[in-house]
This record gives sequence, structure tokens and C-alpha cells, in this order.
Amino acid sequence: MSTVYKASRLPTHVGPAAWNAIITARKPTPVLSSDVHSDVVIVGAGFAGLSAARRLIQLNPDMKVTILEAGQIAEAASGRNSGFMIDLPHELASSDYAGSEKNKDLTLTGLNRKAIEFAAQAVEEYGIDPAYFDRAGKVNAAASEQSHQQNKSYAHHLEQMNEPYEMLDQVAMQEMTGSAYYQSGLYTPGTVMLQPAGYVRGLATGLMDKVRICENSPVIKFERQASDWCVSTPQGKVTANKVILANNGHLESFGLMRGRLMHVFLFACMTEEINPSLQRALGGHSRWGLTPSDPMGTTVRRIDSSQGGHRIITRTCADFCPQMETSEKMKDRALRVMRRKFDDRFPALSSVKMEFTWAGHLCLSRNSVSVAHELDEGVFAACCQNGLGTTRGVLTGIAAAESVCGVSSEISRYFAAEPEPERFLVPAPVATLGANAYLRWKEWQARRD
Repeated sequence: MSTVYKASRLPTHVGPAAWNAIITARKPTPVLSSDVHSDVVIVGAGFAGLSAARRLIQLNPDMKVTILEAGQIAEAASGRNSGFMIDLPHELASSDYAGSEKNKDLTLTGLNRKAIEFAAQAVEEYGIDPAYFDRAGKVNAAASEQSHQQNKSYAHHLEQMNEPYEMLDQVAMQEMTGSAYYQSGLYTPGTVMLQPAGYVRGLATGLMDKVRICENSPVIKFERQASDWCVSTPQGKVTANKVILANNGHLESFGLMRGRLMHVFLFACMTEEINPSLQRALGGHSRWGLTPSDPMGTTVRRIDSSQGGHRIITRTCADFCPQMETSEKMKDRALRVMRRKFDDRFPALSSVKMEFTWAGHLCLSRNSVSVAHELDEGVFAACCQNGLGTTRGVLTGIAAAESVCGVSSEISRYFAAEPEPERFLVPAPVATLGANAYLRWKEWQARRD
């Protein structure tokens, strides 16, 4: 009897992928409409899937690779994140991002920097617009004494790691952002500020003469047939010896890691183009990125015309959704919160409208591990990015590709040694109620941030 993995659900999205909407439209690649044979088939064309493809052809330029994307490139998570490619520890479950183990944080920082260099090489190799890959660093912003103390705690952790940083006072924060809202900030230089849709689209374009990419080709099942796997979409099939699942939380849609993954949606909004007179009234720099000192606070970015227009992005509010679907009602609640937070920070821009509001799917595990190893004979994963999809997605994609090719590196060894995500011991309905109550409480605690 053959082994069959059927999709119980396909990805759905609430709101537009704004990062993709604000840059020049592109024509999607053709749907898979016939039966083809490849050496490797990759499910998902986001950061993980495209990075896996690039690493595969680095290791074996003659390898036949097919990538199947359920929707269009940059319409899913890669067009719905905040665009921070972070090098330093960024533990979302902590109060100040610092991990619990210095040595582990040093290791992860080293790996994150390998991911950033892998992406930087792709930018150069494929001629991706450098404005889409801005090595600007980022600031942890503090709006209260409590959050300032969290920054000081994080700074102490960085000192232990011998990492550079700069503490910014209220004057410096206002000079950068144009806002008097923030009390202080902690600047670190290693983060890359992406135009995430632009980067991913450029990566896909650079790969197209080396691999087959089929958009609007959702995988509905894959099954074992002799020594190969047959991966089915509504209009065609790919037969391949190896499969890489780079579909993050939708790994669970195929029955894999069931009861071990947490599905959280974060919400964001983006302004309309800010006119020149309002830009002058606001002041500040034309491009910057703030993460909140409390991980449950509000992420804010400002971009300029080189990244899709003079706009400000606000991201906050989380909902635990084990069914992997959010709703317009949840989005509307989040927009009300984000509008208030935007107006608190930028009273001079109260007339500016929010042009886009959307939800983005995060996949996390209780013990903060990814799933980047062989799950069945010839089936590999590059999933569960723990809310760090731009960096962790690159790393898990590299790890999966190296595992397919039998190559060992610091990256693949790290993920091979990770334990599996811990199981949930609480029934789903109770877990949903408890998790969302906890998120509302943490959101209230971080209401200033």
C-alpha cells in the first residue's frame, strides 16, 4: 500500500499582500498543467522554498527542480511580514528578545548572519534592486520606563555576546522618526531592512532559467509510487525522487507534525502615499525600522519611493488560530488598535488613510524549534519558522537542500540536532481560549509599546 499525504486545507489570506501591491505588477509563471518529472519538487515559493532551490542548484547545477506555489509569488507570507531580516537573538516568547542561553544565542546569531550573506549574494548574483535589501540596522523602541528597562536588559545580553549597539535618547529617536512618542531606543547594525516582496520576486526571477516555477498550483496530495513521490496539483503532477515541504504551518495540513505546531496571525496596515507637505510636517528620516522593546508591542517601519512609496507600516495584534484561518472581524479589531497606535505616534498624520490592512500567518512551536529534517523517506521539511521567516526561512531552506544532497554544514547539522516540536497537552478548544486570553493580556501589558 502506498503512503499518501492529502491536504486537508489550502492557504487562505485575509487582506492584500501590501508589499507586493505597492511595486510593479508582474505576470505569474504558468500553472502546472501537465505531468512532469524532476529530481526534486519543492512545495512553496517563499523564503524557504526559493532558498532551498538556490542551494540545490549550487550543490548540483544539473539537478532538475520544480517549485509549486499555491498562489502567486509574494502574495503569501513573503509579502505579509515586516521585512526585518534580523541577525541577533529575537526570541518572541521572552520579555526582551534575549534567549535563555548565551552559547545558543551566539550560535543562532552566527547562523542568521550566514542566511543574510546567502541572501546578499543572491541580490548581487541576480541583480535584485539593492533598495530591496537595505543593510540599515534596526532600533528596539521604548515608549515607557518599563520598556526602556527591557532594552537595558537586552543591551546587557548583547554585551555578554560582545555585540555592538547604541542607546538612543528621546531626542535621537525624534530626529530619526519625526515622532516625540518614544522615550529611547536601542540600535543594532546587523539587521537588513527588506522590501520582502521585491526581494522574493527578484530571487524567483533569478532562478527561473535554472528551475521550473509553477504558480497557482496548490499541492492537494503527494504519495509514494515505488521509489518516487507523485505530487499532485489540480491540473498536473510532478514525479520526483525527493520532496521538500517549504510551506511553513501548512505542513500540518498534510497531517505532519499534527498537534505540535502553533498557528498565530499577526496584523498590519500600511498608509497611502504620504504627500510631500505631510512628509515635511513629520520630519525624520525617510527610511527606518522599529521593533518594540516588548515583543508583544508594535512594529513600525517607514519606507520611501525606492521601496514602494513614502509610507508607514504598523504591525501589532495577534490571534491564535489553530484552523489556520483568520477573519475580517479579527482584522477590523486589529485595524482599530493600529489606527489608535499610529495616531498616538504621528498626530501630524491624522488625515492619512490606511490603504492596506492584512493578516500574516506565523507558525511557532512551544520549544521554539523549527522542522528542517527528513520526515519520511525522501520527504524533507523547511518549516516552522517561529515568526522569523525571512532569516529562519532561508536557513531551513538551506538545511533541507543540503540534506537532500547528503551535504553536511553548520546549518544542516544545527537543524538536524534540534528536537521535534513539543506536543500540546490541552484540547484544541481550551487551548484556543487560553492562548487568545493570554495574547490579549500581553497585548494590554504592551499597550504603550
